[in-house]
Amino acid sequence: MKLKRSLLQASDKTSDSAPSDKSEVDRVSTTEVAKSDPVAVGKPRTGGAGSAWKAGAVEQNRAALGRARQKTADDILNGHHELSVSPTKVTDRLGTDRREDWKNQEAFQSLKNSIEANGQDTPVQVWPSDPEWKPDPLDPENVDGVQFELITGRRRHAIADLLGIPLRAVLASPEKRGSEDEEFELLFMRFRENEERENLGPFERLLSIGEMFENLKANSLSSNVTAVSFAKRIGVHESIVSRGRTVFRDRKQILNKFKNAYDLSFPDLQKAVSSLADTKETKGKAPPKPKKIAITRSVGSRRLSISSQGGKLSLSAAGIDLDKQSLEGLGDVIAAYLQEHGSKK
Repeated sequence: MKLKRSLLQASDKTSDSAPSDKSEVDRVSTTEVAKSDPVAVGKPRTGGAGSAWKAGAVEQNRAALGRARQKTADDILNGHHELSVSPTKVTDRLGTDRREDWKNQEAFQSLKNSIEANGQDTPVQVWPSDPEWKPDPLDPENVDGVQFELITGRRRHAIADLLGIPLRAVLASPEKRGSEDEEFELLFMRFRENEERENLGPFERLLSIGEMFENLKANSLSSNVTAVSFAKRIGVHESIVSRGRTVFRDRKQILNKFKNAYDLSFPDLQKAVSSLADTKETKGKAPPKPKKIAITRSVGSRRLSISSQGGKLSLSAAGIDLDKQSLEGLGDVIAAYLQEHGSKK
């Protein structure tokens, strides 16, 4: 039996308009749900292979994010990740090893102009004031309210404070934190950065070396702190250590006598220190005492002693009791003698 062409066309049209598979049905259903309830579309479906895959993907993303945050936190603590810190939250525990008027120098003003125009090129080094501080696991870079101690970069810190801009900073190595030589290590980090940047003049350099040596010797539990061992530790010649100790010890006298001490070359500084030592040596010597001359004479059974020392004449005669008139007569005789034979100086 033949079917009518109209029936065949109707059958083909119905077949073409029907969804070809289940995914098409799902798509249409999802679209309809989205129109009526957009929130429902964002919810993962319960059950089915697709739902399990989506849940696994979300969990993987969470784990990857957690690992990334943990790595950032570890990098921060080890000085491998930079922080943006408010300069008002950074205190200067050590102080500067530069001249007292360092903020008035041309080099400081030049650096200030550069940072104001181009930003801070090199981060400073800091330590968190709380040795137990750890970055926030959910937001490691957020250091709002955290207090830090400055180790290197005093000029950059001062300039950021003056300009009112955030300070680029990294944490210094935590290895020496809490050790017996902690303060020395801080001084050494400060000295090493200045050495590398070649910003210390001869006086500043020797002053810093002397300060480091005296600090280490005073605070170390070991008694084997010598100029030789210290020189090897910081990488200088032992003669420099000796000069540094002298400059640090006599820094006040040097600055009082030589107003241009910070500008002196190394040879001129050596001469200045030597002249100061010569002056000390001269002042330290007491003048020689004048020689004492003494004679004795017999007065009957008694002994008369007369001595002269440094322009002073002394007369002593035990057992002789003179009245005032007799004493005046003796005084007249001595005065007449001294008038004629006294000192010719």
